[in-house]
Amino acid sequence: MIIERIWTGNSYRNYNYLIACPDSGEALAIDPLDHEKTLRTARAKGWRITQVLNTHEHPDHIGGNAQVIAATGATLIAHNKAAGKIPGVDRGVAAGDIIKVGPRIELECLDTPGHTMCHICLLSHTDQPALFSGDTLFNAGAGNVHNGGSVDALYDTFSQQIARLPDHTALYPGHDYIENNLRFTLAREPANEDARSLLAEVTDVDPAHMPVTTLGQEKAVNTFMRLDSAALIERLRADCPELPADPDAQAVFRQLRLLRNAW
Repeated sequence: MIIERIWTGNSYRNYNYLIACPDSGEALAIDPLDHEKTLRTARAKGWRITQVLNTHEHPDHIGGNAQVIAATGATLIAHNKAAGKIPGVDRGVAAGDIIKVGPRIELECLDTPGHTMCHICLLSHTDQPALFSGDTLFNAGAGNVHNGGSVDALYDTFSQQIARLPDHTALYPGHDYIENNLRFTLAREPANEDARSLLAEVTDVDPAHMPVTTLGQEKAVNTFMRLDSAALIERLRADCPELPADPDAQAVFRQLRLLRNAW
């Protein structure tokens, strides 16, 4: 499996992806907002885009669909409840469905509500799994729930699905927010040396060349995956005294999301 991460350079800081089969040259385009870069990259690599996958329905993820499909004839794939939200869906997928790219590449669909209620992530069936997380999980952060989402559904997605994936799973999110997210982590956990070290590594780095993290790293630096951290809870209760002395993980997650909204 070949993964090509495309940095759009737009104000939303989107990443687009191409997943290509080295045997057949077939490629899947994930959220190809920047259709020009997506098509140009595929041409330069000698790949044929045969499928487009939208992780969810927001305009900065579906905005390039029409141009890519017009140029390639690709099939459009999205959540099976997103047909009324995303024009032209050819295949609706549910949890456990497999998307094949060429003869050997298999990507499993995860139903991951929270950012929106029709959000999917893709998990590769490879020796090192790769998670294409859209706007559910970011490097050192979590998606917002402003436009059709639910913070409690997002918590369930994190606790019941993402937290159970292997630590060596590589993370490919829909946006580059890593610097700001790490600064948020350090505001909550000033003594988090893993977050401080990673922040030094990524500060002023071109997002096109940003390092790829793993879920194991995320558990060390991502506040939304550190809900049982005593230091985090102590600092959170200082800012939010209404929290009980021993808050449950969901309450911590919910409060962190509120704080991050204003960060």
